[in-house]
Amino acid sequence: MGGQIQSGEPAVLERRLGVFDAVVVGLGSMIGAGIFAALAPAARAAGSGLLVGLGVAAVVAYCNATSSARLAARYPQSGGTYVYGRERLGAFWGYLAGWGFVAGKTASCAAMALTVGSYVWPGHAHAVAVAAVVALTAVNVVGVQKAAWLTRAIVAVVLAVLAAVAVTCLTSGVADAGRLDVGSDASVSGVLQAAGLLFFAFAGYARIATLGEEVRDPARTIPRAVALALGITLVVYAVVAVAVLAVLGPRGLAGDAAPLAGAVRQAGVPGLAPVVRVGAAVAALGSLLALVLGVSRTMLAMSRDRHLPHALSAVHPRFRVPHRAGLLVGAVVAVLAATADVRGAIGFSSFGVLVYYAVANASAWTLTPEENRPLRVIPVLGLAGCLVLAFTLPAASVVWGAAVLAAGAAVYGVRRGLSARRAAP
Repeated sequence: MGGQIQSGEPAVLERRLGVFDAVVVGLGSMIGAGIFAALAPAARAAGSGLLVGLGVAAVVAYCNATSSARLAARYPQSGGTYVYGRERLGAFWGYLAGWGFVAGKTASCAAMALTVGSYVWPGHAHAVAVAAVVALTAVNVVGVQKAAWLTRAIVAVVLAVLAAVAVTCLTSGVADAGRLDVGSDASVSGVLQAAGLLFFAFAGYARIATLGEEVRDPARTIPRAVALALGITLVVYAVVAVAVLAVLGPRGLAGDAAPLAGAVRQAGVPGLAPVVRVGAAVAALGSLLALVLGVSRTMLAMSRDRHLPHALSAVHPRFRVPHRAGLLVGAVVAVLAATADVRGAIGFSSFGVLVYYAVANASAWTLTPEENRPLRVIPVLGLAGCLVLAFTLPAASVVWGAAVLAAGAAVYGVRRGLSARRAAP
């Protein structure tokens, strides 16, 4: 009555997103703050091997995306790898993937919010970050369709800014193709570190899978949207990286905190630098919006299985979104954005996300030919790549990430023990 969900009826989301909107959600996650913020630290790690690191990250991302797309088509439900791990490997592995995703991506939300603050008003980055979280949480709670339209506008602005940077740099008189050569400063460990940093910027295609319950014809839409979003992102990243490297070189890129703005200044168009700063802030907003969407949907799936408080499984009777999960994510991220350090947040997030995709690849390995499994080498390479990149992260990120996963496993064990006691005669 009155549009409310009757008790006992399953709370379901409405399938309103087509291929285009699903691609835009993925692009809003991937073509975000990563391209503005990750190039400099990646260049410090890899030196002249930066483009090799980008290639390694792209290969791992492709394997993860292919595994995720095949699984999402098989299980078109909110939750992504939480659902895949649960269905293919067992309840614990799905839970661990969901725990890692929620923890890691909540930290990533804080990192994106702080990136907005650092570009918009560096002296008050934390205050601006909190305001951004509040605004985008409100967008998420009033409906995914409105969020998709906003993401579409953000992606258009960011792509226009990146195109301007690439054209300016590549057509300038200071661009030198010799700066793209791989020299003796590049090492295997440095390239892997760079790949781990750059993978952070690629990982947004998971948002498409976590929206599996809200896309039309998921068996067709999800694989197409994942492939298109990842392909577009790789082309954009490669062109921008080549353009900036050709102007600044590896050392200049590594030493510039805002390398895209620095590159257009070096190319002789300083008036474009403020536009790049605005583009960076808009890009981070796009990533933050898509991340909040993804985390709230994974929380919805986990709360349905009572791995999180069941109250979080509520779907708003009017807007048809998991409003309680969205509000909780917004509240936690706002606290982190007010107090956390962006570098620590990114490292912690990367560890959790790589664990998440490791479970996705292991799950894809179990698909049968009738279930449209990928070539066997894809999940094997994806799993190995995730584990290698995870352990190239700074030691503090690995230790904290492992500690949070261990805490999650302990919670799972305690909960299972209590359930077994209650079920015993």
